[in-house]
Amino acid sequence: MGYGLVGEAYFCLSVCLLPLFLQGLEILDPGEVVYVNSVTKGVVGRSVLLECGNTLPDVYIWGFTMPGKEHIRAVVYNFGQGPRLQKLATSLGDLSVISDSSSLLIDRLPLYAQGMYTCQALYDTPEGARVFYYYVRLLVLVPVSKPYILVSDTSPAEGMTMWMRCNLENGTGPINYAWERENRDGVTAKVSEGNVSLVNVTVVSRNHSGWYRCLANNEVNKQRSDRIWLDIIFGPDVPKIDITPYSVTERGYSALERETVTLLCQASSNPPSLYIWFYNNSQVFTGPQFTITKILRMHTGQYSCLAQNTYLNTRSKSTVTLTVYYPPEGSPTCTILPGNNYTDLALWCTWMGGYPQPSLAWTGGDAWEDSYGREQSLGNATLMQPGARTADRSTFTCQGSHVALNTTASCNATALLPPGEPKCSAYATRNNMYLMLSCSWEGGSPRALLWWASSNGAPQGSSEENANILVLRSSATYSGKAFACNAKHPLTTPNKRCTLKLEAPVLVTQRSVVSVYEGSDVQLTCILTANYPATEITWYNNLKNQVSDTPRKYRLHNEAAWSNLTVQETDGLRDSGQYWCSATNAVGGAEIPIMLFVKKYPVPPNVTISKIVYSSRQRTEVDLEWEIKTEGVLTGFFVERQRARELDPKFGAGLAAVWQKVAADLEPDARTHTLPGLDPTATYAFRITAINQRTTGHPSEVMTPADPPFSAYPAVIGAAIGGMLIAMIGTILLFMYIVRNRNNNRRLHDLIFGMQHSQSRENINFPEDETAGGLEGEEVVGGGSPPGVRQSPRAMRPSPLASAGPTASPESPASVSGAPPPGGDNDPVNVTITVTATS
Repeated sequence: MGYGLVGEAYFCLSVCLLPLFLQGLEILDPGEVVYVNSVTKGVVGRSVLLECGNTLPDVYIWGFTMPGKEHIRAVVYNFGQGPRLQKLATSLGDLSVISDSSSLLIDRLPLYAQGMYTCQALYDTPEGARVFYYYVRLLVLVPVSKPYILVSDTSPAEGMTMWMRCNLENGTGPINYAWERENRDGVTAKVSEGNVSLVNVTVVSRNHSGWYRCLANNEVNKQRSDRIWLDIIFGPDVPKIDITPYSVTERGYSALERETVTLLCQASSNPPSLYIWFYNNSQVFTGPQFTITKILRMHTGQYSCLAQNTYLNTRSKSTVTLTVYYPPEGSPTCTILPGNNYTDLALWCTWMGGYPQPSLAWTGGDAWEDSYGREQSLGNATLMQPGARTADRSTFTCQGSHVALNTTASCNATALLPPGEPKCSAYATRNNMYLMLSCSWEGGSPRALLWWASSNGAPQGSSEENANILVLRSSATYSGKAFACNAKHPLTTPNKRCTLKLEAPVLVTQRSVVSVYEGSDVQLTCILTANYPATEITWYNNLKNQVSDTPRKYRLHNEAAWSNLTVQETDGLRDSGQYWCSATNAVGGAEIPIMLFVKKYPVPPNVTISKIVYSSRQRTEVDLEWEIKTEGVLTGFFVERQRARELDPKFGAGLAAVWQKVAADLEPDARTHTLPGLDPTATYAFRITAINQRTTGHPSEVMTPADPPFSAYPAVIGAAIGGMLIAMIGTILLFMYIVRNRNNNRRLHDLIFGMQHSQSRENINFPEDETAGGLEGEEVVGGGSPPGVRQSPRAMRPSPLASAGPTASPESPASVSGAPPPGGDNDPVNVTITVTATS
């Protein structure tokens, strides 16, 4: 950086003002200007002193240059009248000048005070004025903050890789990091130290468990983090079984009858192991310590401790044989065990307890040497019998004697071949994590040896007696593979076996596409055609959510190899889509889709309102009538209403219409309905809609009910009709009177009905009229009876409501003048009477 370049303010102070104060001073050769460089370190928040020579100059100016900049800005100056602080001084902390000196003191040092401070000092000496430039580089140091630890995994498994990092928020470098570990016993040791905050552990072991803390320090301070616990997950190791009271025999441990025996299982593991005790392959207890109070002789056998690390899902197992000794009561005990890799029989006779031990000897069998059969043993006697020379159900006898007994005791041992054949089965653990192949061939004496082998003959797992369970991690690669369980017994050659073939599930369905109308129940079917080991069918709905019996929407029915899913009350929007039938076992899985289409019922026909009127002037109920325009299927109607003001534009064009359903479930053959409960002061609008099951048709046009007709109309119309009827009856009676008395009132008769030969003719209604007509010689106009037939008075009487038209036209045959009567003088004559009713 070129510190010879100065800013305008500093330059003006140096060049313009200084000569005013130095008049009369003799300035030495400018080449004798002294430059002094120094570095001062300060700590954020503390105080720092910047010195400008050892003595107080006559004139001095302090300037500040920010890092990365070249301009110098004045901070404080003194031209002999005392120091004067500039505005820049307030941004560099609590800055002050030490009295009787030119040194700067900065309290509560901020981080942004770091930079280059330049002090230009002038001294008035006898030799002349001297100029000094003091360049002080101020480094502001930040103390390290309290570190905190980041760990890739606070509980890694043994053998994994992990890292730990010591993180800081603040701190000026260089920073040194140190790691400490405190074990469970409280002993602290340093793990590592250096300028790197990251510690990598390539292979984690259980010895890395403990409390860890990191220390960070720089030249200002040092800080220690909070400790964290690093928990290494491991195990379980092979369990160690301790038995109390401790008594070791050739075949394991022994105990006296009726004493308390404690079996303690311990296996190093983190988290602590879950312990399960087995007695002769049968689970008997859960926990590390298994106590048998007053142990009996029947408790003799194999005790296995299975240690499980549930976090790592690992396990280990140890087995011990516990033999219970008892006094020589009863008879000796005979046992047949396998020998020489299950080719021979090991006959074992024991009569435990007492002191001295009883003497035992095996006898019997033609193949034995006499001296061999009489050999005595104390406590127990063992005899090896070739399996190939021993028949099934062969019995051997062990004779026992004791000095405390006056008589001998004996026991028999029968070699038995396990019945039937070995039995194989496969099943999976929960969530199909492990596949367990089980093989058993029980009932023999001695026990049969069982071991598993793959299809190519490679042994799988270990050999076990009586029963063997092979645990495999589930994998789809086992699908279609065969596993054989080989069984070996001293009484049979060659070996026997049973075979399992594992199969992944295979699913089929009766219908892959199902359709149903909305609102109905539909059944989806799924069938397992291949499945070993067995598994259950799981259903997923159209949202890919697993279906259970809990929601009322679905109903499940499962059998051994099939499953039905019933979707109840189907809905077109919610239930349509693809459903999945899934099955998964330990060697694979399968799923098939079933498409469900929920169809809506056909849209019902459109409805038109034919009449809508208030029932009365009170406007509290409306009579509604409607009709159907087109043909179609429907199951009912519903009526909606709304206040008409909601449709009024003055209430806003964007106002949504709110329809209220006021009548529902109307019968499909209904065409009228009365709607009560209306507000007389309001104006309503109505519409009606047809429905078909769950399908809604188009609403009808919106109509507002009309007021009923004025109430005086029926009375006026009734009065008019009544007057007309009275006038008509009176007129008819007058006409009948004139007709009946036409001879007495001929002039009146001719005035009304015309002259004798006019085209108007009189209807003869009664017999006396007919006679009179015949005498008068009047002609008959159409409609009369044929000759010789008399019309009844009722048939001939004209209807009082009938209105006759005008007289017959000239073209009518009946109106031709001079035509002779068709029936002679005695034929009846029809007369047409025209009646006009006026009101």
